[in-house]
Amino acid sequence: MELGHQKKILKKVQKPVIFALCLVPFLLLAVGWVTDSLGTNPVETLTHATGEWALRFLLIGLALTPLRKLFSWHWTSLYRRMFGLFAFFYAFLHFSCYLVVDQFFDWNEIWGDIAKRKYITVGFASFVMLIPLALTSTRGMMRRLGKRWFQLHKLVYFIALGGIVHFLWLVKADLLEPLLYLALFIFLMGVRVWFSYQGKFKSP
Repeated sequence: MELGHQKKILKKVQKPVIFALCLVPFLLLAVGWVTDSLGTNPVETLTHATGEWALRFLLIGLALTPLRKLFSWHWTSLYRRMFGLFAFFYAFLHFSCYLVVDQFFDWNEIWGDIAKRKYITVGFASFVMLIPLALTSTRGMMRRLGKRWFQLHKLVYFIALGGIVHFLWLVKADLLEPLLYLALFIFLMGVRVWFSYQGKFKSP
């Protein structure tokens, strides 16, 4: 009885701590912006950092179910929605930096970029696909959509891959980090294929 009570207390403490840790990159960037310590091109630093954190949270979210399957870490299911929403949060900041700070709502320039620059085209498409996932992340929407919810949220695979391709095409020369993300994505998808083949994998 006492052990069960301790586990409940741990869960209550654990979630706020993880939530706070997920906010740390945002807070550091905000402080850096206010104190003018983001380098010679703060807009570029802010845009790149928020995009990278969006991709990291997408991959963390994708890693949770394989971790649960591989190591029986059932607690990981408690944080999938949180990491998914943080991925959207940082993706929204990333797009907002481009839209507001970089382009100043110059819609002609923005639509021109989306049409002509393939890395922006892929990045924008990935962000648009992420919106319905964020809007349907509640338990109520999960109940209402039923099986369609699982089908919809499989878009996360294409979103994560799109984010990696966006990163690869953006950096051009220094490919190490995006290639590491690509390797991790391929590994996570491989785990999913393996467990799906065994009939043990249903979650996005």
